[in-house]
Amino acid sequence: MKNNERWVIATILFVIAVLASIDIYNDYFEGVALWHISIEAIAGFVALAGVFYLVRGRFRLQHSLVREQQFSKVLQAEAEKWKQVSKKYVKGLSVEIENQLDCWGLTKAEKEITFLLLKGLSNKEIAEVRGTSAQTVRSQTNAIYSKSGLSGRSELSAFFLEDLLPPQKQETKLEG
Repeated sequence: MKNNERWVIATILFVIAVLASIDIYNDYFEGVALWHISIEAIAGFVALAGVFYLVRGRFRLQHSLVREQQFSKVLQAEAEKWKQVSKKYVKGLSVEIENQLDCWGLTKAEKEITFLLLKGLSNKEIAEVRGTSAQTVRSQTNAIYSKSGLSGRSELSAFFLEDLLPPQKQETKLEG
């Protein structure tokens, strides 16, 4: 519910509670039946409870929003720190990948496609990025795999990325 809607509904409910109170006051002095006054009192209390619920919910949402904004700022700061720390390594990795692609004798277009493959793009996405057909990209990826001696996308990624990831720890079983 939008913030303004909460305030409008809370105001309407508050006005209802005030009007119900005035009516109860008048009814009491006019000698209206107690059951009638009781029903109006319940309606007034329900309206006040609605006001309380809406106002409390608004402040909870505001508090939650502030917490989420603070958390978002922390995450953004961490991301920026990571970018700064990893920048020189990423640049060095890019240079080394480029050197390997030169060793394989890839053309400029094949190098571009290799980098897009390493970023995880599909052949169709690569074709869209480069403004070519998917068939052209397929032919160029086949040339890349042929020149590199690799069998496909997985081996290409593994060739460059396998050593970057730490080995998985093997769980040791205790014999009892």
